Amino acid sequence: MTNSFVDFAKAKMIFVIGSNMTEAHPVAASFVKQAVLAGAPLFVADPRRTALADMAELHIPIRVGSDVAFLNGLMNVIVTEDLYDKAYVESRCSGFEELKAKVLEYPPERAAEISGVSAETIRDVARRLASVKPVMLMYTLGITEHTCGVNNVLSCANLQMLLGNVGFECGGVNPLRGQNNVQGACDMGALPNVFPGYQRVDNAEARAKFEKAWGVTSLSDKPGMMIPQMLEGLPSGKIKAFYIFGENLANTEPDIRHVEHCLESAEFIVCHDIFPTETTRFAHVIFPAAAWSENDGTFSNSERRISRVRTASPPPGAAKPNWWIFREIARRMGHKWPSKSAREIWDNEVSALAPSMAGVKYNRIRGNGLQWPVPHEEHPGTPTLHRDRFTSGLGMLVPVDWTPPAEVADSQYPLVLSTGRRLYHYHTRTQTGRAAGLNDLLGEETADISPLDAAALGIAHGEMIRVASRRGEVKVRANVSDRIPEGVVWMAFHFREACANWLTNPAFDPVSQTAEYKACAVRIEKT
Repeated sequence: MTNSFVDFAKAKMIFVIGSNMTEAHPVAASFVKQAVLAGAPLFVADPRRTALADMAELHIPIRVGSDVAFLNGLMNVIVTEDLYDKAYVESRCSGFEELKAKVLEYPPERAAEISGVSAETIRDVARRLASVKPVMLMYTLGITEHTCGVNNVLSCANLQMLLGNVGFECGGVNPLRGQNNVQGACDMGALPNVFPGYQRVDNAEARAKFEKAWGVTSLSDKPGMMIPQMLEGLPSGKIKAFYIFGENLANTEPDIRHVEHCLESAEFIVCHDIFPTETTRFAHVIFPAAAWSENDGTFSNSERRISRVRTASPPPGAAKPNWWIFREIARRMGHKWPSKSAREIWDNEVSALAPSMAGVKYNRIRGNGLQWPVPHEEHPGTPTLHRDRFTSGLGMLVPVDWTPPAEVADSQYPLVLSTGRRLYHYHTRTQTGRAAGLNDLLGEETADISPLDAAALGIAHGEMIRVASRRGEVKVRANVSDRIPEGVVWMAFHFREACANWLTNPAFDPVSQTAEYKACAVRIEKT
């Protein structure tokens, strides 16, 4: 996030796109509700009428996978009606003429044809967004989990820069991260193209620094592989060994049947987790890890805030802290890693090697923590990014075209499946599925369908139905809801037998390799 959660409650206007905040991020959503109750207009763009949309001044029911066309349509109005922030764009941004040329190809009528949102509504929303300064924009996986996910994100950034909303309190581009501590994992270099602190592997100075610190030579200047490529490398033998750390791939990846085939084909799999999962069934070795409350260390949340985690109880049995497990593996392979605690790892490695966290020393991480970048030890942290300049100097306006989902509805599979999360369970229920109370609140999956589709197919609310795609089928109870638009089926992936990922399409964004969980073609029928 470019901004902070504290901004949410005092925002002047909020635009939420592709985010079911009340279920996926209920605490963050509570701050948005505070702003709305204080008088801030809220606009929610989402195919479904979510609970947050009930509080919105306007719910914008865009078609699944039409985000770029809709956002380009907004920017067309903002440019053609001279509503953009000229002074900001001229002084802070590059690429305006190229962006202008592209959005002029998306007049409201064309954007309406693609997105299903009327041209009048597109004009109205654009004018309202331009009438207040700054506006906060928030998104979640409804923007990123598409084959055009990167372009969706670029479009959100284009809109906010065009309006001059980046670099100010209560403005910015604010993605709510999809999983616990995913921000911290990325900060520590758990991405194939960067070292800790987002230092690119193709940067010679960064490589030299890490080679010296790690006592190695010839670190690759090429990005590593991503999960889809790793899985595909297992049956062919290109990948000989696969270390799975805190991921339940057999439930979270699209097309579970194919994923299980890949895992079954592996020569050697190590799983490192706190509970048995559907994925540990394939492991040759399982390392039992300490849970967060049995550990000492740090978490980083969506607003880049680094917080301490302190041990509340000892790990059970043979479970050990993650850093200890990795350190022991290294020791058995002939390497001596000097750091022997979370404090030493942070002060001697993270803070020493990542400029954005150079001023974050372990003894400074207390109370509410610190938001990076923190360039030196006297620095208080950075609640708002890009106040005076962007990281690269000027903000880059990047024109992008709309592209349809990789799989669209047809005569054989006439409906679109979109997936997400429900309030009472988290991810694949590895943790929440062990809580009896949560299972009482939500004990099974449903397929949410519109009353029009239910009537056309003769399906009653609560009836068992079969949902099928080109990859598989599941039996699940129908939830007939007027919150679902005609032509859409909505499911979550919390429950194994009715997991949406038996059906989802293994098509990926070419840059991020994020799967298109939000759109695939299905059909439904009575069982």
